[in-house]
Amino acid sequence: MAEIKVATDANFQELVLGSDKPVVVDFWATWCGPCRMVAPEMEKLAAKYGDAVQVVKVDVDANPVLSQAFNIMSIPTIAFFRPGSDPAGKPYTPQGVVGFRPLEQLEQQFGLKQFLPAEKPADQSAPAA
Repeated sequence: MAEIKVATDANFQELVLGSDKPVVVDFWATWCGPCRMVAPEMEKLAAKYGDAVQVVKVDVDANPVLSQAFNIMSIPTIAFFRPGSDPAGKPYTPQGVVGFRPLEQLEQQFGLKQFLPAEKPADQSAPAA
């Protein structure tokens, strides 16, 4: 299972903005009840997508620079950072949703299924019975 990484003001550039993979970021706080509801969904996402999509948590109280930079006004906020740049050469703008969302809604909102690793075809070398 892929681990959920913890981003800070100091390492966000490296972990998220500099990633060559898609990144889902959970902006949360320890005192936030709905944030605790989101945590298991983030764990499911990390387990399902493995190394294809990176999952990162940011404690907004401990990292005020990030909260301000991304205009986080409500928590939980789940943000999706697509790697690379658009056809004009500009970095993709992160997408975000506020509040609890189950895994299925996050997948649909951010189009995550396109990043799932391709299923390996069944072994075709065995003779048919």
